[in-house]
Amino acid sequence: MTVKQTEKQGFWARTKKFLRASLNELKKVHWSNKKELTTYSIVVVVSVLFVSGIIWVFDSVLSLIMGFII
Repeated sequence: MTVKQTEKQGFWARTKKFLRASLNELKKVHWSNKKELTTYSIVVVVSVLFVSGIIWVFDSVLSLIMGFII
């Protein structure tokens, strides 16, 4: 065996080991069901709308203040 063949076998062995470990970790993951996914999505959308509303209000107030100053 040459050095290149040994390196390739090492690479493929490491890759196979990595993929096997990754699949084992994916089996441990808690995958959300439809109800949880819907609930979390609604929470995210409401939170984004709330924060964007706050930013819009502050931007409008600061624009009015700057309009009076300038």
